[in-house]
Amino acid sequence: MEDTIKRSFSNRLYHFFTRRVVYHTLTWLFFVVLLSIFDSILNKDQGLGFIIFDQVILMFFYGIGVYFNILYLIPNYLSEKKYLTYLVLLFLTVFIVTPLQMVSRMLIFPDYEAYLIANRPWIFLFTLLFIIGSTILKIISDWLRHQRERKELETQTMQSELRFLKSQINPHFLFNTLNNLYALTLKKSDKAPEIVIKLSEMMRYMLYECNEKLVPLYKEVNYLKNYLALERLRQGKDVEINFDVAGNLANQEISPLLFIPFIENSFKHGLSNTLDKGFVHISLSIEADSVFIFIENSKPSVPARFHKRSGGIGLVNVRRRLDLLYLDKYELTIEDSPKKYSVSLELEL
Repeated sequence: MEDTIKRSFSNRLYHFFTRRVVYHTLTWLFFVVLLSIFDSILNKDQGLGFIIFDQVILMFFYGIGVYFNILYLIPNYLSEKKYLTYLVLLFLTVFIVTPLQMVSRMLIFPDYEAYLIANRPWIFLFTLLFIIGSTILKIISDWLRHQRERKELETQTMQSELRFLKSQINPHFLFNTLNNLYALTLKKSDKAPEIVIKLSEMMRYMLYECNEKLVPLYKEVNYLKNYLALERLRQGKDVEINFDVAGNLANQEISPLLFIPFIENSFKHGLSNTLDKGFVHISLSIEADSVFIFIENSKPSVPARFHKRSGGIGLVNVRRRLDLLYLDKYELTIEDSPKKYSVSLELEL
């Protein structure tokens, strides 16, 4: 409860201080205080009230020049690449603002007239530098905003594409599993109820766990074990299915459903098409900052042209997901020999 109150208070403070009126006001107050301190050091004979009031007047005219520059000159000339016109109007703005602020200060502080006249060049230069500084800050802030917006757009695009890819993986797997279940029910196999239970556990994982960007690695491994148990029931005793896990699964996370398309592919285009005894060997090795999976399956003993291969949606999707989630942080190797097909995938966690 206390943490919730603190977060709520922090959010309110953040939203308050990020409001444009608030942080602009605080910025001008900062300059008033800073210049007042600086001026009080140089002019020790002047009172603090006089110095602060003088800096408020100075900031008022600086503000006129700065906001005229930001709101009119930059969007209408600099942003439109009318650089010469922009520079001419910028200097003209300085030539107008500087005399106005000098006359105003003379009228309010008559004793200050001689000092202001003697320092005309410096006053002009500081006004020019202040307005040019606002141009630089505007360019930097616009660039940062564009970078942030581009990053947000890329993130939204990636998340949308990932959701689409995952939505393709789940029905793709479900379609194949239901076909297998249908075949067993036609045979009135006693294995059908056990397959239903395994399938239920797997669907629960896909529906409730896989909506996150990352899932605990041990849950993904349990999901694979359920899938392989289902395949062992379906394939029978003549098929050799091994799954070896080495390393510590605790405290590791991974993007969900990355491995299953490769494993599913090894059964769909390997064992399912093998006329004699076949095999699927899977080994998973977990290190402190990486995970390595190796999948190897037998291939049909008859020529591939006699087998109809469908789609390959799963493998296309998983390649795309790897590019989106683990760009430059994964290594995928696929070897296709006459009798065996193997996949090696190494990920940086």
